[in-house]
Order: sequence, then structure tokens, then C-alpha cells
Amino acid sequence: MENSMSRILIETTVRQTLKGLKEDPKRSVRNLVDMALHFSEGRFQSRFFQTARTMLEHEKSAYYALIEDAVSHIETEHLVKFGMNLGYNSCTWGAQRIRKNEKDLGFNIPWTVLFLMDTPQYSAHLPQYDLAIQEGEQLGIYSWILLSHSDPLELFPLIGRHPDSAFFLFCRPEDITPAILDEIIPLNHLMPVVRWDDGTDEACMKLRNAQLPYSVYYPYSQKDLPFILNGDLFRETQQLHPLFTALAAKPGCPVNIQHLVHQTAIQVRKGQSYQTVPWELSCDTQNLDEIISDDPCCVFFDGKGQLFALDHPDRAPFGDLFQEGLIALLRQAYPKSAQASSQ
Repeated sequence: MENSMSRILIETTVRQTLKGLKEDPKRSVRNLVDMALHFSEGRFQSRFFQTARTMLEHEKSAYYALIEDAVSHIETEHLVKFGMNLGYNSCTWGAQRIRKNEKDLGFNIPWTVLFLMDTPQYSAHLPQYDLAIQEGEQLGIYSWILLSHSDPLELFPLIGRHPDSAFFLFCRPEDITPAILDEIIPLNHLMPVVRWDDGTDEACMKLRNAQLPYSVYYPYSQKDLPFILNGDLFRETQQLHPLFTALAAKPGCPVNIQHLVHQTAIQVRKGQSYQTVPWELSCDTQNLDEIISDDPCCVFFDGKGQLFALDHPDRAPFGDLFQEGLIALLRQAYPKSAQASSQ
């Protein structure tokens, strides 16, 4: 995939646009979106770039400032590699592959998978995670979300073995140490996502000084609703210059609260008043999956390797990733109906 002609042509255009962004950000972004819309073939690409063009008609959009800041402070190779892995490998080429494999294999396939790296035992299962990512890439999955509540140092070799994928590493502020930075810098296909907590500002400053792309995430429950709904959260997070502000529901957070937060994220994105892009982790991930391949499919693996269908929270967990593998568990959890498979 790395050397496919389509990818080479698109990457060349992206590099040229990045140069122009430093001189005239608004014009360069609009030209890039117009060109992408013209050549978009799939429904996801067309819908995404049509939305982007509509949003960028807003002359005072804070997203122009966000883009200009990103181009000025993030090393070019990180922007190009991560952007191509996410935008082309995952959401374009990978999305086409997912749709074909769903039809051929008869089960739904998510566009991204969330792994909780939370237990002291996760390092013992790195070979199984490696195999799961290999299986996922065969299906067309090229985006991975790693949720780390402990030292993530052992994850970097795993990430390095999959240079065609885009990885989001959710981590703690105290994890952003000089040793961790030394591991992150060579991984152009990785974006750290730092928990909003004491020390987040210092962690983000370290990442910014290292010219790395990064985001922040805010774990929320019902009591956090006013802070999110009135926009105070985004006013505060934008001061740290994150590309995304992810909103992650805490365990036990009611579904109706998650839907309220999701609607707020949508409204804030449309309003374009903050220099950061809100993303409700579960709902927005599920919505994107529905655009890519009709049926919702939002997959989360806990630290024991059990599959939880976030789009069906009432379901019991499925199987054991470490024993059965990714493809076998997706086949169990997300079989397509006979009618859907024949279409």
C-alpha cells in the first residue's frame, strides 16, 4: 500500500498544499478540499469533503487558526504520515476494503477498534495484539485506539510494526516523559491523546515543543454535563492547542447523557468557535462506521480480551481475543443478515 500510485499522487498533493498553507492558509485549505471533493468516489469521502467545504465557507472559522497553528508547530513528516494513514489508508482505501470484505465474509467490520491496555498482564499478550492488528489490516481496519492507564513504553514496538495504520494512544499526563518522547518521535503514525487532568498543560507543552501532533481527552459522567454543555471545556482545552478534544464516557455513564454530550459535540463542530475539534468517543466513532458501511459496529476490547459491542451495550461480552483472534470474534458478534449479505 505504501507505494500505491494513488497514495503517491495524493501524498505529493498534500505536501505541496502544506507548503502553501504557510503562505495563504484559507486559500490552500479550500483548494485542497475542492480537489478532494472532485475526485471523491465513495459516499463517505463525498459526504466528508462536502461538509468540510460548507464549514470552511465560514470566514471566521476557528478551524483556519487551528490548521495554521498545526502546520506551524507540527513537523511535516508527522502531519503527512499520520494524515495519509488516517485519511487514505483507513477512511478511503481501507473503507472500500471493509465494504468488500463485509459482503464476501458475511459479518460487519468496524473502521477502528478500541483496546484497553489497563492490566499489568497486557505486556504478556503483545503477540496476540500484534496478530489482531494484522488480521484487522487484512479486513481493511487501519485505525486503532489504545487506551493506556499504565506505562505505555512496551506498546511502541507494537505500534512500530504496523506503519500503515494510524494509532491514537490515550495516555496519562505523567506518561509524557523524556523517555516516552524519545519513543514517540520516530513513530510518525502515532498521535498521543492526553487525559485532561493535573499536569496536562505541561505534557502538551512537551509534545508541542517536540513538534508532535497531539490531542486531549476528557473522561465525563453526568456531573460533568454543565461544564461540557456551556462550552467551558472547549474554551479551556483550546488553550493547550490540541487537534481534537475527545469526550470519553466513564463506566456507568447513562446512555442519554452520552447522547447529550454527542449532540453538543456536533453543535460545537458546526459552530467552529473553538480551535479544537470535539469528538465523542463512542457515538462519533459509531456514526462514522455507519457512513462507511451502513451497519453500526463499534468494538471495544477490555484488558482481558473480551469484546464489548458499544453500539449494543445490552449485549454480553464475547469470547477471548487472546485465544480466538479478531476475525473469529467479529464473526460471532456482528453477523450480517442473509438479506444484507446477498445484496
